Amino acid sequence: MESGPIHFTPQAYNNAWANHRLLRACAMLSADEFRAARTGFFPSIKATLNHNLTVDWYYLEMLERSRAGLPPHERPHRHFDPEQPFDDSAALSAAQHEADRRLIAYCEALRERDLDAVVLLPRSTGVQRDRVGRILAHLFQHQIHHRGQAHAMLAGTRVKPPQLDEFFCTGEAPLRERDFAELGFTEETIWGDRARAPA
Repeated sequence: MESGPIHFTPQAYNNAWANHRLLRACAMLSADEFRAARTGFFPSIKATLNHNLTVDWYYLEMLERSRAGLPPHERPHRHFDPEQPFDDSAALSAAQHEADRRLIAYCEALRERDLDAVVLLPRSTGVQRDRVGRILAHLFQHQIHHRGQAHAMLAGTRVKPPQLDEFFCTGEAPLRERDFAELGFTEETIWGDRARAPA
């Protein structure tokens, strides 16, 4: 079954898969290791991953409310108060997985005509207007950027960072079977008739 524009639905699944792999590795850290000061844009793995999640919450709400024809929430920046809502990796992981499922559902419901729909984005300077396709591309780029920073921080711990530079190459499907089983994904769900290798 094919749903959503060809690019964004697989991108949402890949985003969820990468988050799953990184968060599973972070679950092997002690609480002190998770919170320890490290070199990065944000000062710890905990701070970096909390930031990715709160930004997801903000943009998902704007996308969902705009799709429903609703104005922005009266307190749109509540997602950033506190800046780090989760102190432990298990709770953060559960919340990130839920956000990832919301993003997948949003992208699966998209059609090409929806990519130019207007999204209202409250900023400190006022409400900006942008388009769905641009906001989604921004959100995926944001995740990749900060996920890479957390990955680099993880490299400075006793836990081996997972490989995150993959998309969904057909011939590597067996290498992601465990992850897909844990996530409830299948190749057919993501790719439909294109799930098999070309002849």
